[in-house]
Amino acid sequence: MMLLLGATTGVAQEIETAIGADVVSQYIWRGQDLGSVSLQPSLGLECKGLSFTAWGNVGISEPNDTKELDLTLAYSTGGLNIGITDYWTNNGGDPNARYFRYNAHGTNHVFEANIGYDFGLASVQWYTNFAGNDGANNDGNRAYSSYMEAVVPFKLSNIDWTATAGAVPFATNYYGTTGFAVTNLALTATKEIKITDTFAIPVFAQVAANPCSQKVYLVVGFTLQP
Repeated sequence: MMLLLGATTGVAQEIETAIGADVVSQYIWRGQDLGSVSLQPSLGLECKGLSFTAWGNVGISEPNDTKELDLTLAYSTGGLNIGITDYWTNNGGDPNARYFRYNAHGTNHVFEANIGYDFGLASVQWYTNFAGNDGANNDGNRAYSSYMEAVVPFKLSNIDWTATAGAVPFATNYYGTTGFAVTNLALTATKEIKITDTFAIPVFAQVAANPCSQKVYLVVGFTLQP
């Protein structure tokens, strides 16, 4: 979740800057448990549908939790969106986790391409890892790990909700699957808590289940914004 700030001078008037940070009780990503209480800052720039975003994660309660930095270049027009993300993680002092290490068989970067469409009532998205530290399939070969997701937003009792269903189409140990598997069923509610007449804090709660791993999570969090 990010706050949009408009630039004010020259050509920069067409550029929007987005700044924000979430604090979450647990880091759950596509049905996977990636850490405990976490701070997740973000910074983005957008101009005429083209955007560049940096997103990070650092554990607050557990120092050994994954530290992450994701860089995304994306373009959207109408309901269509495409993008490329460079995921980088530094987990447990892994020597391969040096940021500028891009060795084919010794990097902690994962490169992912995505394409999706927002139909208004619902949106669909497809993601595929195409390079970097991807997982392996059942034969031990590069899996080109993929994930597909549908999201339906709706409003109920003056609260914004989203229902999410995500699945992994092929076998990959990147997501812990041996074939097609539903890995993410989630329901998220978001509401702004008014602090003063001019200041409110968005608070959200999510129930997420991973039928493949047979795990269920309850996550709460809030958004910090300038």
